[in-house]
Formats: sequence, C-alpha cells, structure tokens
Amino acid sequence: MIGYYILIGAIALVSWAVSNTLKRKFDKYSKEQLRNGMSGAEIAEKMLSDHGIYDVEVISTPGRLTDHYNPKNKTVNLSEAVYNQRNAAAAAVAAHECGHAVQHAQAYSWLQMRSTLVPVVSVTSSMSQWLIIGGLVLGGAAGLGLGWWVAVIGVVFMGAATLFSFITLPVEYDASNRALAWLKNKNMVTPDEYKGSEDALKWAARTYLVAAIGALANLMYWALQVFGGRD
Repeated sequence: MIGYYILIGAIALVSWAVSNTLKRKFDKYSKEQLRNGMSGAEIAEKMLSDHGIYDVEVISTPGRLTDHYNPKNKTVNLSEAVYNQRNAAAAAVAAHECGHAVQHAQAYSWLQMRSTLVPVVSVTSSMSQWLIIGGLVLGGAAGLGLGWWVAVIGVVFMGAATLFSFITLPVEYDASNRALAWLKNKNMVTPDEYKGSEDALKWAARTYLVAAIGALANLMYWALQVFGGRD
C-alpha cells in the first residue's frame, strides 16, 4: 500500500501544480481587456450564430471555472466572471464551450462516445475502488474465489472510468482548436489577445491530461494487485 500512497501523492502534487498554474494564467489574462469590448456571453452567442446554431442558449452559472456545455438541454453555461467580463480569458473559455456545442451539432464522434459513457461512469466510478478492496479482503480472509471475482468487477468498472478520461482528451483538445480557429479567422481578438487565449486553453487542457494519466496509473496499480498475485 505504501507504493500506492506514493503514487497517489505524486499525481496529486502534479495536479495541484497544473491547477495552480491554470488559475494564475486565467488571473493574468483576465486583466487583458478585449479591444472589441465584447463580453464572454457576446462572444459565445456570436460563435454559435457564425456556425448556424440557434437552438443553444448561453446562460450564467455560479462559481469560478465552472464553465461547461450541457448537451442534454443544449446550454452553454458560463461562470459569472466569464459571462460578464470582456477579456482574453473570458473570450477563450466562452469560445471553448461553444466548441463543444459545435461538436454536438456536427455529431463529433468522440463527443458522442463520451456522452454514451456518462451514465455508465457516473455509477461505476464511485464503486470501483471499494469493490476491488472489498473483493481482495474477502478473498484473503475467507479464501473465496468469489472475492477475486468481485475485485475483477471493480477493475472493469475502474477501466470504464479510465477509458472515459482518455476519450475526454480529444473532445477537449478539439473544442479548444475550434475555439482558437474561430477567434483568429473572425478577427475576434488581436494577435496579443490570441496568444493569451491560446495559453489559457493550453493549461486548461493539461488538467484533463493529468487526470487521464492519474486514472491510468491508478488502474494499473489496482489491476496488478488483483491479477499479480493470482496463480
């Protein structure tokens, strides 16, 4: 178990470093006011309109960095700061979330795959580790093969969550690429503002990359515990 705690600690440290860097970047680019004077909400509405999307609503949601696209009710949810502010960070986030709306409208395959896994992962992810630990304890204490199979089910559940993390990567990177291409091609930002938007989205994407690597490392560790000791 010591190796596991070291692994989790290392991943948590990297995640903390990336998250803090992301916050610093957004604080920095939040001070760079857009020359066009548009708010995040206005940026989002224009990007949707330019892509012929008129059935998606742009709304404000509480919190910081809580921005997301909801494909169920077709809403681009922007945090209060992004929704109201007129800076490079707000433009980047608003355009990124609209990038997901464009993916949805164009039936982007990776987004469809992720949406299919959401209901499965929402159930299995919280259960997986408990099933693995419980199965290993049951098998070790009682010597029952049933315990091993319970642990195997836990590994399968954890594998589904890990797969979800990796499918999320192309979805997020593609949304950022769509956002940046639109901001540049439509001259929505100056060259300096574009660099800020690009840098902010780059660090946002890295949070998903770290999460995926952490999920894979966790899966490999527990899979080794379950399968490594079996004859």
